[in-house]
Amino acid sequence: MDGGNSPWPALSAARDRPTIVALHLFSQIVGKVPTALVPWRNHGWHLTLHLTPRGLRTELIHAPGGAFALAFDLAEHLFVLESAAARMSVPLQSMPVADFHGIVMAMLQRAGHEVHIHAAPNEIEPAIPFAEDKEVRTYDPDSARRLHGALLQADRVLRLFRSGFLGKVSPVHFFWGGFDLAVTRFSGRPAPLHPGGFPNMPDEVTREAYSHQVSSAGFWPGGASFEGDPFFYSYAYPTPDSFADAKVQPAAAHFGGDFGEFVLDYAAVRSAADPDAALLAFLQSTYEAAASLAHWDRAALECAYGEPGVPRKI
Repeated sequence: MDGGNSPWPALSAARDRPTIVALHLFSQIVGKVPTALVPWRNHGWHLTLHLTPRGLRTELIHAPGGAFALAFDLAEHLFVLESAAARMSVPLQSMPVADFHGIVMAMLQRAGHEVHIHAAPNEIEPAIPFAEDKEVRTYDPDSARRLHGALLQADRVLRLFRSGFLGKVSPVHFFWGGFDLAVTRFSGRPAPLHPGGFPNMPDEVTREAYSHQVSSAGFWPGGASFEGDPFFYSYAYPTPDSFADAKVQPAAAHFGGDFGEFVLDYAAVRSAADPDAALLAFLQSTYEAAASLAHWDRAALECAYGEPGVPRKI
């Protein structure tokens, strides 16, 4: 990774987007396996991937054929199926989505798992069925390492931010639909029915995901949904009046009208004198804007950031 001694790797659409797009499309296939097998959990949290020191993996999947997990090993560049009985792997490399789809389904079959998925992407337009997507997708190991390194840094700061909330809050987890790492805080109040309308996403999924009032933040490293350099984001649902006019930090942050959310470019965080402080300022100030404007009970919901080995004071 370039960038001297910075633990935040350089990441850009110009160099890294082809690999990120490939992984976005590959991850859609993997993410649909727990969708088909795992009982639905609130806000679709059972469908997400989880960051590991080596890459991304599903949670433990309990199936009629036994328990297993699927993983992208971005350190050794392997796709892996793990169970008590076996560990199967194939190289991650440039290939069409159709080929990767065939590999995953054959691997599941060999492991004794009959899985029937909706075999087309979500939140991507056009949603080319996996078996029909014959374009070779580039997988560059260096870009994959950069992606993983950026996710690890973002995850670390998002977890610290998560620790400053006593109310209902999601894990820090990775959504393969939008291809973003996210954490969501809840006020405890129900939200108005979401209008839906996300491309190739059933409205009932969106409405269940946004059943309650939220302030959500995360990191988008790039993906197949649209072009652009990596950025951090923060939004609220429902969006409070005057949210777009709120004063937030750092100075590089801005409100993106196309997305209805505050945005901070990854490059601005990476180049900051203190990247952790810059990102925390963004996460905290945008949350405070959302919570204050929506009249959350902040005194009951918030706490100091957690410290290792120090229980909360009651």
